[in-house]
Amino acid sequence: MRRWLLFAALAALSLFVSACDTEKAALADPSRQASLNPQRASDYSLTPDQLAHIKVEPVLRASWAEAIHTTGTVDWNANSTTPAITQVNGPIVHLLANPGDTVTAGQPLLFVSSPDVVNAVAAYRKARNRQQLAQRALERNADLLKHDAIAKKDYESSEADLNDATTDVENCLEALRIFGISKEDIAAADRQNAAISPELPVRAPVGGVIVQKLVAPGQLIQAGSTICYVISDTSTVWVQGHIFDRDLASVRPGDTVEETNPSLGVVFHGVVEYIGAALDPATRTTPVRIVTRNTRGLLKKDMFLDAVIHTRTRRNVLTIPSAAVLRNEQNEPYVYVQAQPGRFERRLVGLGAQQDGRTEVVSGLQEGEQVVAEGSLFLQGS
Repeated sequence: MRRWLLFAALAALSLFVSACDTEKAALADPSRQASLNPQRASDYSLTPDQLAHIKVEPVLRASWAEAIHTTGTVDWNANSTTPAITQVNGPIVHLLANPGDTVTAGQPLLFVSSPDVVNAVAAYRKARNRQQLAQRALERNADLLKHDAIAKKDYESSEADLNDATTDVENCLEALRIFGISKEDIAAADRQNAAISPELPVRAPVGGVIVQKLVAPGQLIQAGSTICYVISDTSTVWVQGHIFDRDLASVRPGDTVEETNPSLGVVFHGVVEYIGAALDPATRTTPVRIVTRNTRGLLKKDMFLDAVIHTRTRRNVLTIPSAAVLRNEQNEPYVYVQAQPGRFERRLVGLGAQQDGRTEVVSGLQEGEQVVAEGSLFLQGS
């Protein structure tokens, strides 16, 4: 009898030790927790009626183009921005345009009163007089030479005088064109007895919007150096972005970019045009220039934008529906994972980029696991 009792005690002790070892192995292996203690791994259970309102989707692997997030500052497109500079000296007598005005190429922006204009027109009139005189002299000498009344060298000399006078006229005309004098004003200069106006218009070199006015009435401006206005075609702008070293190899000219500003509620579209050749020592980033379409003219100089560069570098990622992601009191992301039909567990996850309604998962889930994509309200309330 004693021997039988000793044997029973030893058997019971062996079963207790084996159970303890099994429990320890289950704690060390999360995949075995559900089989040993399903209630511990599956924190939430739903009734069949509640399950009818739940949508479960699998964790899928996808090939995504790498998206790089950065910020940028709006600047005028330097390739379509031009200063309006006068070619004469003198004071401003009239201002015709102000910032925000839309102008066309050749439109007068202001008038300058300058003796340079008077001198240029006077020189042109004198050159025209000499040309006309030389023309009449050549015609007379041609008639005289026909009747052998003068030597041929005298005719050739008058012919050279006409050529020189014509050259002087062309030089004077070129000076008038440089000053921006129109064809109508040049035609008026041909009228020898007409008064010469000292006022010269400064015209818009290109069409666009006046983004800066840098002069005032009565201001004395210098030829070739005083910038009167800055005109820009604001249909496109430059967004100056910044790329960290780790992303530099992925970005290439031609990559598409989406830019947003929370205050505007519009998505702007651009293209990477240039990647800087030097590092910015202040931010330790490489500058990148993004040519952006200025929808409805909403983008203004020095405005800040959030930019997402869609590179052509692809990588394999695990993804879940973005609607499946919830956040706890500490703002940590989590999802509900289906442990078995009707039973779910709440699991913290690490997230990455987002594309087309799906979110990248970098930790916490495995491919093929089922997550709650719709109807999480029933789980949160249970």
